[in-house]
Amino acid sequence: MLKFLSQEEAIKIDQELFNEYKFSVDQLMELAGLSCAAAITKCYPPEKNKSVLVCCGPGNNGGDGLVCARHLKLFGFEPGVFYPKRTDNNLYQILTTQCVGMDIPFVEKLPEADVLNSSYSLIVDAIFGFSFKPPIRPAFVGVIDTLKSVQTPLVSIDIPSGWDVEKGGPLEGGLQPELLISLTAPKKCAQFFTGKFHFLGGRFVPPRLEAKYQLNLPEYPGTECCVQIK
Repeated sequence: MLKFLSQEEAIKIDQELFNEYKFSVDQLMELAGLSCAAAITKCYPPEKNKSVLVCCGPGNNGGDGLVCARHLKLFGFEPGVFYPKRTDNNLYQILTTQCVGMDIPFVEKLPEADVLNSSYSLIVDAIFGFSFKPPIRPAFVGVIDTLKSVQTPLVSIDIPSGWDVEKGGPLEGGLQPELLISLTAPKKCAQFFTGKFHFLGGRFVPPRLEAKYQLNLPEYPGTECCVQIK
């Protein structure tokens, strides 16, 4: 049976990927973002879902979102990026420059829910990752509240932003994505996900690491970098 990771296990696995297996942050971010873009394309073909807004937080989850936006552009979408809390970290500046070089527009202020509904066919939530601990930081409270109220389908990368990584989110009033893309292995909160599609992305886990944590990952078909698990 596929294992759902605790927050502590997810952190330990990430550290082992960095320290023992010598993956770099940008390498894993590229693989994760590509996996997310591939999963989105399978569920929402660009012919019917051109305009996408990718909402990025200040950490690694936001970096995954920036990479995802770049690949979505290559896959035929017309993505925009909302990235309110930028960092001085060189990696994120590079990812931002790459998006600008792909003519991906950056939205400086998140529009109201009705404008989001009329302007975008899909919204990607790449705000908080598995290191998130409640409560939501004040700078993002309004962002999460707006995303709670949109009718446009939501896609969450790794965890729905604002959820407790292990306990999940509130049944009413919380961010409820239609598509959840778990990375490396699903986190415990994914057991409370009730949306349409659940994909696993990131075909990079060394077999020895998978065995150590008894992840029981599904087989990826052919050359796919993501696999549907719901």
